[in-house]
Amino acid sequence: MKYKLLTFLSFLLPYLTFAQEKGLDEKVNDAFMPFATWWEATVLTPIPIAGYDIPIVLILLVAGATFFTIYFKFPGITKFPLAINVVRGKYEEIEKYGLEKVELHMTEDGDIPDTIRDESEEGEVSHFQALATAVSGTVGLGNIAGVAVAIALGGPGATFWMIVCGLIGMSTKFVECTLGVKYRDVGPDGTVYGGPMYYLSKGLSENNMKVLGKILAGMFAILCVGASFGGGNAFQSNQATVQLTSMLNLEGGATGVIIGVILAILVGIVIIGGIKKIASVTEKIVPFMAGVYVLASLVIIFANFKYIGDAFELIFSGAFSPDAALGGFVGVIIVGFQRAAFSNEAGAGSAAIAHSAVKTRYPASEGIVALLEPFIDTVVICTMTALVIIFFNMDAGAFEYGNGIGSTVLLNETGAYVGGVDLTSMAYDSVIPGFRYVLTIAIILFAFSSMISWSYYGLQSWKYLFGRGKTADITYKVLFLMFVVIGAAATLDAVIKFSDAMILALVFPNMIGLLILFPKVKKSFERYLSAIKKVY
Repeated sequence: MKYKLLTFLSFLLPYLTFAQEKGLDEKVNDAFMPFATWWEATVLTPIPIAGYDIPIVLILLVAGATFFTIYFKFPGITKFPLAINVVRGKYEEIEKYGLEKVELHMTEDGDIPDTIRDESEEGEVSHFQALATAVSGTVGLGNIAGVAVAIALGGPGATFWMIVCGLIGMSTKFVECTLGVKYRDVGPDGTVYGGPMYYLSKGLSENNMKVLGKILAGMFAILCVGASFGGGNAFQSNQATVQLTSMLNLEGGATGVIIGVILAILVGIVIIGGIKKIASVTEKIVPFMAGVYVLASLVIIFANFKYIGDAFELIFSGAFSPDAALGGFVGVIIVGFQRAAFSNEAGAGSAAIAHSAVKTRYPASEGIVALLEPFIDTVVICTMTALVIIFFNMDAGAFEYGNGIGSTVLLNETGAYVGGVDLTSMAYDSVIPGFRYVLTIAIILFAFSSMISWSYYGLQSWKYLFGRGKTADITYKVLFLMFVVIGAAATLDAVIKFSDAMILALVFPNMIGLLILFPKVKKSFERYLSAIKKVY
């Protein structure tokens, strides 16, 4: 297999140098851009509030997240230690086997023997694997390229609102992932089917809202398939391709298409294996690539430690009194929240699909684990990226905030427009010469892990719509791999319009369901806490 792949690559590489007046990449982009622009305008339809046009979807997202944060008494802060213990497996026995069975086998000294561990368990993956799979779908190029886009468009102040969105998004993740486990389906062979499609249809049916539940579930499934093609796929392949072509100085009218085909082959090899295969890959890739990226970020932050105060001053001042050229106060909030929503997907419901496969008998246990995602993704990694870019611009004066076209910014020195991974790569390379080569590897791994995780999300939605047969599986996977190629060939502006809108569109059906079903989450949470107190 390895030799066949090498032969195939050697056949394609010569074509990378052929330039055309209008190459295949440009033709793909020309066909894709009109739809992406229309879809973005549709999803981000605004309503006027106090003289500002604010997208309805962001109002729903922020209002819902704020409500859950207050209602559940700031779980992102108060339950953070509990979340760490759950991931560590401290409460593994009661989660897998139930309180009654654990109490039955407990010794007089309160020890829990290993003899109860030989029975079948409900679920397919561990807490850590579920978290790794979900994090691999969120911690990706949204943290690298998305942050660069946010700062280029909204200035340093957008960072503050990304952090706020991440903090309140922890509560939303807790709610949606608890429901994901509570209402999942388990097939005869032990395969788990879960996510918003199931908790919207089954949960709302319990509330005598069967018709509404089916409508919202169907709407979510359709949009999730689209989101898997966009934010979970096309955006990832696009930015991986940009970084590769930039580093290797590749040119040619079909460069993006060819790199996209290579990526599609690699992704296709993994996604055939299903959630267990995906989880086994992501649990190894995610900690490694996140560790490398965080380490490099910390090196740069400490190298510029004397500028920390100045950087945060820019972030806070830009958050509350931004330049009018950046869209003003509301404009910067919108940019920050939009980029954070794309990055951590809290409220979109997508991560609940991965978390539904966890081995546990207490749905709230996985909800607690899930609240770690926005913290890792947005509060930690996105903030690190933002600081590195701000330091870079403070030192080099490379660009003016908000001075760009679309999702790109104008460089002062060369007059070229760059955006996404190109801007982030320049910032890291300015402090750690040659790091762009390491960053390229990290970007490819980020993109790869995000694509394989999102392929699972999309496939689950596809199965909900078209059944669980092999034909449906193959059809979806072929379409998914086609969008790997489309994303690689299209421009960042076209891809980010489509991807943003697809992920944000999921908020409509999902958040409506969450605002109806949240009392069930409270009951599940109280039941889980009660079980822990009785045993531990």
